[in-house]
Amino acid sequence: MTDLPTPDPAEGQRVYDLDRAHVFHSWSAQAALKPMTIAGGLGSYVWDYDGNKYLDISSQLVNVNIGHQHPKVVAAIQAQAARLSTIAPQHANDMRGEAAKRIADLAPAGLNKVFFTNGGADAIENAVRMARLHTGRQKVMSFYRSYHGNTGAAIAATGDPRRWPNEYVTGHVHFFGPYLYRSAFWAKTEAEECERALEHLAQVIQFEGAGTIAAILIESVVGTAGVLVPPTGYLEGVRELATKHGIMLILDEVMAGFGRTGEWWAFENFNGQPDLIAWAKGSNSGYVPVGGVVISDEIAATFNDRVFPGGLTYSGHPLAAASIVASIDAMKEEGIVENAKKIGADVIGPGLRELADKHPIIGEVRGLGVLWALDLVKDRATREMLAPYGGTSPAMAELGAACRANGLLPFMNFNRLHVVPPCTISAAEANEALAALDRAFTVVDHHYAG
Repeated sequence: MTDLPTPDPAEGQRVYDLDRAHVFHSWSAQAALKPMTIAGGLGSYVWDYDGNKYLDISSQLVNVNIGHQHPKVVAAIQAQAARLSTIAPQHANDMRGEAAKRIADLAPAGLNKVFFTNGGADAIENAVRMARLHTGRQKVMSFYRSYHGNTGAAIAATGDPRRWPNEYVTGHVHFFGPYLYRSAFWAKTEAEECERALEHLAQVIQFEGAGTIAAILIESVVGTAGVLVPPTGYLEGVRELATKHGIMLILDEVMAGFGRTGEWWAFENFNGQPDLIAWAKGSNSGYVPVGGVVISDEIAATFNDRVFPGGLTYSGHPLAAASIVASIDAMKEEGIVENAKKIGADVIGPGLRELADKHPIIGEVRGLGVLWALDLVKDRATREMLAPYGGTSPAMAELGAACRANGLLPFMNFNRLHVVPPCTISAAEANEALAALDRAFTVVDHHYAG
């Protein structure tokens, strides 16, 4: 896109002042905040009130899979709002049923029911609740390197530092997942990492007591905590351990689902079938808040004659359901999932590896589809991170500023820069992003000490 609305700095200042006077932001110390004022978006781009355009390689919070302002989804929301804006969850609704069918049709055989929530965190909450009630056990196991949401069980299951001030829920146990670049198991190959990570998980299950564990909860591909693609055989091995001990396998597809890895579900890149699938923002690109759980027939049957003790006022909200139907239909009609796979394999992956050859500050490139991360280091030999775990650094702040100065809106976490554009991104746009990243890394190359 080239044409932007007429800049309106005065309106931008008004929006900024309103925000700073009245909006309390998440995950932030409030006084130092200087939020960008985004005026609009279309496709892979957003722009501010000063007329600056940014290629959104963050997809906001890695959720705008279908791109900004997709006309079919916008039209579906408008049409549903004109027909029926809301309805209580105890009633049957056409759009809710259609959305549930489309999602269940994408799931593996034997997962046919969908429980709707308002987002990813409460999808995790309800998946955990279902697993506990179905098994009669309490413990939930999850990765240290993970993020599952900011509600009671979801934040307790989370591994990253956002968990630390929020640990009010009991029964959660963490373990190390595979991460060959920073192996906890002294592995040298992917095969060794897989074998040793599974051995570690088996030992944790043994020492926790298999009969006390309701669920293993993992992101099919770890997202915010590093875009950690599991090695060949790992998810299959987790599935085998879960089945052996009667443990439910919950796969968190909130970030990685709905095309982001080049498949409808990230676990389809592997062979680890879940008992419960938590999903959310990718289903409709976050146009209307929504989430949910796809439930195995076995677990669903537990509640045929037993009350499921959970529900939400906006479960299966018709505006959200209509946006899901339109999004899934558009993704199929327009080959959007296939585009994500092709762009990742042909453009983004090779392009990021070329950047790593040029900029030694890039220690490792990881990813699938349109879900990529650059692990940034001060020294490739020692793999010392460019920012500490749980924090940032002047180098990372400088990199973020350089990205924005070059027309990119990045997603950054600790020592990583994530390249996670919409699934609709074109090859030309991806190459534009790579060229801008090259310029941005040139600015921060002086921080490399190796």
